[in-house]
Amino acid sequence: MKEKMGENSGAPLVASFGEMLIDFIPGIASVSLAESAGFVEAPSGAQADVAGEIAKLGGRSALLGMVGKDEFGHIYAYVNILKQNRVETSGVLFDRQTPTALAFVTLRDDGEREFMFYRNPRAGMLLTEKEIYMDLILRSDLFHYGSISLISEPFRSAHLAALRAAKAAAVLSKYGTDPNIRLPLWGSKQ
Repeated sequence: MKEKMGENSGAPLVASFGEMLIDFIPGIASVSLAESAGFVEAPSGAQADVAGEIAKLGGRSALLGMVGKDEFGHIYAYVNILKQNRVETSGVLFDRQTPTALAFVTLRDDGEREFMFYRNPRAGMLLTEKEIYMDLILRSDLFHYGSISLISEPFRSAHLAALRAAKAAAVLSKYGTDPNIRLPLWGSKQ
């Protein structure tokens, strides 16, 4: 039986699985990271963005992943963003030992983006198969995922286990609309 929540209870449940992080964006547009005098923090992660947008549009969404039990994790995972936007957060875990991933991101005048990641390791990367709230996936109508969670273990194995569970339960699965290939995060192009 599908879960019913609030005024959008008739909508299908979309469960998004992936990395959650905090982006730091320059306070002034069109500057390189080196030229920025200051940054504004913003919750990020492609699957988290999808979950938030679905909820903002009146749909039902849930997020599965992990953040650090630090100020960034609390700012992002519960207090200010997800719960305010009515995203189900029962699948979000807190890691007490490892901090939330951070990224510095800018869009330069030439249209190119620059990224600088702080995530080796970070909380989301350490999510294991045993920690996934599988019932949330099994109750969903759509399982949404991306590629960042496939970069390293144990997150890769957790991702594949979640995908297998969705498939076994005949939950429609969807790969992210943005391939989100960040080559600096992968060990090699291969």
